[in-house]
Amino acid sequence: DESMDLLIKGAAELGLQLTQEQIEELQTHHTELISWNQRINLTAIVEPEEVQLKHFLDSLTPALVLSEEVKSSGRMMDVGAGGGFPGIPLKVVFPGIQLTLMDSVAKKTAFLEHLVKVLGLDHVEVYTGRAEDLALNPQLREGFDVVVSRGVAPMRILMELTLPYCRLGGTVVVLKKGEVAPEVESALHSMEVLGGKLQGTKQIALENLSDGRELVMVEKVKPTPAKFPRRPGLPKKHPL
Repeated sequence: DESMDLLIKGAAELGLQLTQEQIEELQTHHTELISWNQRINLTAIVEPEEVQLKHFLDSLTPALVLSEEVKSSGRMMDVGAGGGFPGIPLKVVFPGIQLTLMDSVAKKTAFLEHLVKVLGLDHVEVYTGRAEDLALNPQLREGFDVVVSRGVAPMRILMELTLPYCRLGGTVVVLKKGEVAPEVESALHSMEVLGGKLQGTKQIALENLSDGRELVMVEKVKPTPAKFPRRPGLPKKHPL
């Protein structure tokens, strides 16, 4: 079996003591990811050590900013879940989370449904569709305590794909890498239009994950106006 030592060590730096069962579940996710990746494109990162750090450990970094309430029983939406990151590792480590995973690519959601079944996770829903369309679903709109998203789009565009799902008082947590400050700056207007307000950013400096990763937290302070999100493709073509 693939050793998960790097992940265990990194998780400990985040203040998380992974149980044997959690380690095995994350190993299974790892194995399934690599196996399915041979047929459908889920990830370009395939080296075991890289997968542990850049997928699994990275996915757990929001633990630094999530409230105890969210960790124990919060409703979480992962927009653009792809190979299951960051949603699935967070659910494995905080099993009380009620998780909704969304991706626009049916092959990816097929993988996610398979993974949820193999891991025996409960209170996980998987939706296939564009974020712009699914945000009009009354069961999903403004229904989540926290919305997470990783590497889906620049902040300015991403706000329109995430904030509509967030309840008043809830938070969007975006996992970013690289020059984050200018990107956040350029997104302040779209945050405001969509009912969000920048809560802050948190740099991630772990021994084996120190390549300029940051969490960006946006609080939902006002309802998102009904005309947002605009139809699929528009947020990207004409960012707010």
